Amino acid sequence: MITISNELLTIQLAEAGAELQHIVRNDSGLEYLWSGDPAIWGKKSPVLFPIVGGLKNNTYTYNGHAYTLGRHGFAREQVFTVEEHTGTQVTFLLKDSDATLSVYPFRFVFRVRYVLEGDRLQVSYLVENTDSKELFFSVGGHPAFRVPLVEGSGYEDYYLEFNKTETAGRYPLSPGGQIELTPVPLLQQTQELPLKKSLFLEDALVFKNLTSDAISIRSHKTPHGLTVSFDGFPYMGIWAAKNADFVCIEPWCGIADNVAATGELSEKEGINKLAPGEKFERTWTASFF
Repeated sequence: MITISNELLTIQLAEAGAELQHIVRNDSGLEYLWSGDPAIWGKKSPVLFPIVGGLKNNTYTYNGHAYTLGRHGFAREQVFTVEEHTGTQVTFLLKDSDATLSVYPFRFVFRVRYVLEGDRLQVSYLVENTDSKELFFSVGGHPAFRVPLVEGSGYEDYYLEFNKTETAGRYPLSPGGQIELTPVPLLQQTQELPLKKSLFLEDALVFKNLTSDAISIRSHKTPHGLTVSFDGFPYMGIWAAKNADFVCIEPWCGIADNVAATGELSEKEGINKLAPGEKFERTWTASFF
């Protein structure tokens, strides 16, 4: 287990998946991250790379060849190397291997960097194309935050607060896990979405190009909560497992295949492209109060 800390926060992470394991506020002792109960959902904050969401039939085509890749890609199942570790930051490193090349025929360097600054945790994804051809990829976060956060409060005592007024529909998922083409109305001139477990009975709430670039988890029953800021991430997923005591706020640079997807990787909605030698970086931040 890797630990970084400052006067306000203590963060623990695993080399497996470069995944967050604990987020604790030192003054209150409050744990903000989901427990990872395997009977419900065994992950806590998987890193999504080189795809976000699912592919149609778990398959994509590149350069005339078909490849099979599972939901959210392979990074969350890989053991990363710790490249740099100081008191308040850690950088995890993943490179292509024979195993990755068999399902994703690109050479790459992928770093996940965690940095503490005051009450904020910065999470950065850094992708470098070390191949001689163009690199196609998606990347995103999937942190699961405890709800309720404090004793004496319940799930429905909490709400999501968007930092700008939203009129936005959610894009439903088909039975096969693909994004439908037409959104369903959800947010109507509001900054608040009350949390209730029935919200997620039909899987994630998927949004495209929200006006907001920050979402908070708040409650009128406690001053404790958190804010996730995600400028530069065009897609957002909000999800919880059925009847689970958490909610995921997921900044995405990429999205699952839609129902009309051709399967051709270069044509995939939301795909990012890097020329040989080019680098990509995006950072989302969570502050805890």
